[in-house]
Amino acid sequence: MADTSNSVLFDAPGPKGRRTIRIVNWIAGILFAVVLVLILMRLHNPPDGENQLSWELWKPAIEREAWTDFYLPGLWMTIKATIVAVVGAVVFGLVFGVGRLLPNPLVRGVSAVIVEFCRAVPVLLLMIFFWRWFAFAGLPSPSYWAVVLALVLYNGSVVAELVRSGVGNLPGGQREASLALGLTETQSLMEIEVPQAVYAMLPAAVTQLVVVLKDTALGSIIMYTDLLQESRRLGSMYFNILQTLVMAAVIYFIACWLLSRLAEWLPSRMQQRTAAPAEPEPVAPIAAGDPSNVNQIAVAKEVEELPLGGTPRKYHVHHRGTNASIRNWRRTRYEQGYDATQPESQVDPETGEFPAFRKSEDESEA
Repeated sequence: MADTSNSVLFDAPGPKGRRTIRIVNWIAGILFAVVLVLILMRLHNPPDGENQLSWELWKPAIEREAWTDFYLPGLWMTIKATIVAVVGAVVFGLVFGVGRLLPNPLVRGVSAVIVEFCRAVPVLLLMIFFWRWFAFAGLPSPSYWAVVLALVLYNGSVVAELVRSGVGNLPGGQREASLALGLTETQSLMEIEVPQAVYAMLPAAVTQLVVVLKDTALGSIIMYTDLLQESRRLGSMYFNILQTLVMAAVIYFIACWLLSRLAEWLPSRMQQRTAAPAEPEPVAPIAAGDPSNVNQIAVAKEVEELPLGGTPRKYHVHHRGTNASIRNWRRTRYEQGYDATQPESQVDPETGEFPAFRKSEDESEA
């Protein structure tokens, strides 16, 4: 089956269009390769300085001590700040996102001002402001809390907008139905609309994790010992700052790639958990002449095998198949024969003769 996911927004290119795309891709690939070769040549033989591709510069950046003393501790500080910032951003976003939707105009206005302010101010400026404030106040770890609080405010405002847009995209009939059932607007918002919006925004919120993880690198400007800061320290020790920054970039790339895969996997997982179980489709009745109708075949055989060519039996021997007229047909068998309460009116199905007392009556009449 052809993939039509992209044809919804774009027309499928024809033969000429596909040929043009292949030519452009080849040209772009060749240009990229040429630029890459020029960069490597420049690094190998710089006009001033040492060969940046030499093993003596790369070895300190990838050896075991670099990982245990610099990369892994810096990565842990990055992850710790990211986790705390994400939790705080979710709480901040839910509180002020719901506040922007409440019917109270004062609460709605205050929430809107806070969210818009946090979205407008650059993250780095917030970090510097909180860092100076916490340092003058004498708080422990001022750089760490400055990074966390700045990320909470900025990304929390983004989460608040996700909540507001999620509620706004819900069908209007849900609120109308809840109001018709006697709920207030606040009850409808908190009990019906917000839970659905939060569930729908989870993939976008997971994608925001990538932004939080990368923004922690801004903390190196205020001396926060994250992965970037530790990489710079290692590079200043061995005079291989380029090599250590390349290693840090690779680590950031792997972490962000894993979060992106999580954001792609989460919607499909959520859909599997919430999808209703599929009901079996109703099966059309089997036609009387269909060879698969074993009941019809069984009845036909019984008619042919009746003794004396008489009237067909009232019930055939064994109902079986999809059109069985009784339930639990595997455990049930009908006794063939006549009605025991009216023995004189029926022929014995096993012998094909009338009962003995009926025979004596017939002989006497003769």
